[in-house]
Amino acid sequence: MKQQEDIINLLKWYMQVGVTETCGENAGLINKAPAAVPSVGVSANQTPIEQPRPIISSLAQTTTTACKNARELCEKAQTLEELKQIVESFDGCALKFNAKSTVFGAGNLNAEVMIIGEAPGADEDRLGLPFVGRSGHLLDKMLLAVGLKRQDVYITNVLPWRPPGNRTPTDSEVAVCLPFLKRQIDFIKPKVILLLGGSAANALLDNNDSISRLRGHWLEYVMSDKTPVAALASFHPAYLLRNSAQKAKSWSDFLRLLKKLKEN
Repeated sequence: MKQQEDIINLLKWYMQVGVTETCGENAGLINKAPAAVPSVGVSANQTPIEQPRPIISSLAQTTTTACKNARELCEKAQTLEELKQIVESFDGCALKFNAKSTVFGAGNLNAEVMIIGEAPGADEDRLGLPFVGRSGHLLDKMLLAVGLKRQDVYITNVLPWRPPGNRTPTDSEVAVCLPFLKRQIDFIKPKVILLLGGSAANALLDNNDSISRLRGHWLEYVMSDKTPVAALASFHPAYLLRNSAQKAKSWSDFLRLLKKLKEN
């Protein structure tokens, strides 16, 4: 029974971090020792020596436990403020111990538009607020161009803590933090979700498509109560600061967002 439980936990962890294929019959399972070889003269009716049970890596066990804890804590939160306190006291993600701040979502709690990025940057980590650096200033200008202000929207990230050196978050880090993001969406109940960058879109929509393939058309996210929400992916402002030629495509995405809001 213990072996079966370990295998089930490992498979759950694989699903949480996005594994879709395995290689071989015992992928990810490591034996403590090679299978015992019967010695000469062993009777055919003799019970063979029981092989050591597979074990799961400590990382897999830790991630599985953290994901489970995050989901259970999110279910207990009855308000957005309670959820914020839960996130701030959560110790299941190692990113927290290197970050200066827990960057929770901010903005209009009755917003029709919810904007989601990947993770806080250096300025966000320093100030404890989402999108307040150069990327945030560009986002403000893009919103104003379609008649929206920061006070009109709710802004957050997939991760509430900054990865060291702004590195790409690992699959396990995303898996642990994703329940907090989904619970925020449940509380805000937006009409439209704007996903900035491929990483944010991949995390929330559970796919591996590039941002170039995802942007330009409407997608769908389903909340925990089965309510569908229109989702639109676009380039992250940080990418636009490095690739100004792509701003025209982002402009068309924001116009598409504005048209959707007018239809609702």
